[in-house]
Amino acid sequence: QVQLVESGGGLVQAGGSLRLSCAASGRTFGSYGMGWFRQAPGKEREFVIAVGRSSGITYVADSVKGRFTISRDNAKNTVYLQMNSLKPEDTAVYYCAAARSIIVVKTTPEYWGQGTQVTVSS
Repeated sequence: QVQLVESGGGLVQAGGSLRLSCAASGRTFGSYGMGWFRQAPGKEREFVIAVGRSSGITYVADSVKGRFTISRDNAKNTVYLQMNSLKPEDTAVYYCAAARSIIVVKTTPEYWGQGTQVTVSS
């Protein structure tokens, strides 16, 4: 069982930056692929970005490519989402996700956080 807790959301102006954190419980954090999804009002939840167990592999949605990066610190059981050049269309609730492989994280994560709101003003 893995519990995920996101933090770092908030209000930012367009063009600004924000870093989200996701702290995971348990001693097997390094065994999980980690990712981020988001859900805007009235829209379905969508995949944003994911990283493999050893940070060697990442998947990035086209909508955020070149602006968002993901990193992980296995010693701290934490994964980060660095968001730069934010746009109003990035406004959403951002969810941390985990699964035994990066492929599963991207498609059908096994564990979810509770979400953190990111609002980008124009």
